[in-house]
Amino acid sequence: MSLSPFSASHRNRVTGGALALGLLTVLGVSVYGTAEGSGSGSAVVSPAGPVGGLQAIVDEGAVPWPEGGQTAVVLEGAGPVGTRGEQRPVPIASLTKVMTAHVILEEHPLPAGEPGPMIEVDRQTAYEVGVGGESTVPLRAGRRYSQRQLLEMLLIPSGNNVARLLARWDSGSQEAFAEKMRRAAARLGMKHSTYTGASGIEATTTSTATDQLALARKAMQNPVFRDIVGTRSVTVPGVGPITNTNPLLDTPGVVGIKTGSSTPAGGNLLWACEVRVGDTTRLLIGAVLHQRPNTTPSEGLRSAVDSSRRLMAGLRDSLTREG
Repeated sequence: MSLSPFSASHRNRVTGGALALGLLTVLGVSVYGTAEGSGSGSAVVSPAGPVGGLQAIVDEGAVPWPEGGQTAVVLEGAGPVGTRGEQRPVPIASLTKVMTAHVILEEHPLPAGEPGPMIEVDRQTAYEVGVGGESTVPLRAGRRYSQRQLLEMLLIPSGNNVARLLARWDSGSQEAFAEKMRRAAARLGMKHSTYTGASGIEATTTSTATDQLALARKAMQNPVFRDIVGTRSVTVPGVGPITNTNPLLDTPGVVGIKTGSSTPAGGNLLWACEVRVGDTTRLLIGAVLHQRPNTTPSEGLRSAVDSSRRLMAGLRDSLTREG
C-alpha cells in the first residue's frame, strides 16, 4: 500500500530527521522469520517485491520484541516485518479513537488545512467532563468548535466525551455510530475486531495487533489524521493547551499514532516513524497491545511505550548492511 507524501509541519508537529535505520541498498526485499501468530517467533516471511532497491534484512535474534501481549510491525512498501504473541482479540482502550476518527473523516472528508463544519457542544458532553475518572476535555455546552478542532481534542489528549460527541453528531447515537465502526472494520478486513463504542471505555471493544496495524496503515493515508497524530500540542479556544498523550513523539522521526490504556486493556500503542530510503520517505508502523493488563492504566501505558521504544531501536540495529 503506497502512502501519499507527508504534509508540511503543523504547529508543534514532530518533523525531526527520519529514524536512522540501517538499510541496505541492493535488489529486492527479504524479511525472514516465523509465521504470523507464533508466540515464540518474531518476523513474518514476506515475499514482497523490489522497492526502490531496498532490502531489509531483519535479524530476529537481535530484535527486542515485547515479551508479553501482542505486537505487529510493517514497513510500508516492503511488507510485514514481524509479529509477536498470540493474535487474539483483547480490549484496546483509546486505540478505539483511531477508528472513530477514520469513520468521521470518511463520512465527512476534510481537506488539509480546512477547519470543516462547526459543531455545537451539547449538554451531555459538558456533563461528562471529569465523570468516572475518564479522560475528558473540559468543554462547555453551547460552545462551537470546528470538526478539525474536535478531531484534535479526540486524538491529542484522548477526550472520551469528544469521541461520543462526534458519534452523536454523525449518527445520532453512539450505538448507530458503533455500527458504522463495525462496517468500516469489515471493509478493512479486520476480522478479529469488535467495536461497541466510540471512546474505548468499553472493555467489550476488542481487537488484535494485526487488525490495528491494518487500520493504522489506512488512517495514516489521510493527511488530516496524519497531521493531527503527529502534533505534540495545540491551544484550543476556551480550553487552553492540550498535550499529546504519546511520549514517543519526542523521539526523532516518530510521527504518531495513538495511545490507549485501561485496567483490562493494559497499555496499548500504535506508533509510526519515518524512514528515509534513498530519495523516498517510508513509514515503519507498529502495534503493541495488552502490555501489563490488570495493573494500572499508567503502568500499562509506560510498559507499552518502553516496549515500543526498545522495539524501534532494535529494528534500527537489525536492519543490516551487506555488500
